[in-house]
Amino acid sequence: MTITSTTITRPTITWTTSDRTAVRSGNDDLKAVPAALRSEWIKLASLRANKVILALAGVVGALIAWALASTATDPALTASELFIYPLPLIATMATVVGILMFTGEAQHGTLAATLTARPARWVLVTAKTVMAITVGLALGTTGMVAGFGGAALGGVELGDGSALVSRAVWALLYIALAAVIGLGVGMIVRHSAGAISGLLMWSFVIESLFAPALPDGVVHALPFSAGYRLLDAGANFEPPVVIAHELAMGEYALIFAGYALVALVIGTVLLYRRDTN
Repeated sequence: MTITSTTITRPTITWTTSDRTAVRSGNDDLKAVPAALRSEWIKLASLRANKVILALAGVVGALIAWALASTATDPALTASELFIYPLPLIATMATVVGILMFTGEAQHGTLAATLTARPARWVLVTAKTVMAITVGLALGTTGMVAGFGGAALGGVELGDGSALVSRAVWALLYIALAAVIGLGVGMIVRHSAGAISGLLMWSFVIESLFAPALPDGVVHALPFSAGYRLLDAGANFEPPVVIAHELAMGEYALIFAGYALVALVIGTVLLYRRDTN
């Protein structure tokens, strides 16, 4: 009996491809920004809570301004000044919406799907920042228009139109930056209740309690103290903490914008470093 040895040679398979579509370039990421903006807009417009907050901004603005105008004893108070008074609450609403823009996705598990579909995280941050600014402008405009109408219905004079425009521009900047700060804090904390309660605690409690004991140089640099001073409505509208020698409006705008930028940068760095879940 003869046994024959046989050697089997396995074929070598070489995979070659000229398809470069799997490689994502910076230009591809840039082209994805409009789609990301459209996606964020759909999310904002689809949530019933955002529509409720927008309507609430109008109701709050009108009611507060109307109540103040109806009970005002100072004839110098006009609608072009009173429409500013509800805006701290409107800014708080914008901050909350900014927080929820990120924490809602992070807590409900949709952030991972979003980043899987669009891996370039700076594109997501850019889209959310633009939408946060849009939210701030929408809430601010609604609150101011309703506040002016409520003050007029309360029986006060309309006031100086030139002062109205100037105050409205500074107020819109304040509310838009408040929304961006909310987005940045939401990206850092990633928890709706924690971010909202922490930010409100700092704004309404910590700054109000400790700021009067601090020197003016420190109070200038407090975030919401600086932002509040962008609401320039005249002598009757006093911020919670009085400063003897205030800075110019542009300087307070830079301080508040600096906090918005820092919060956004820290949130972006953490978004790159953290797990999507």
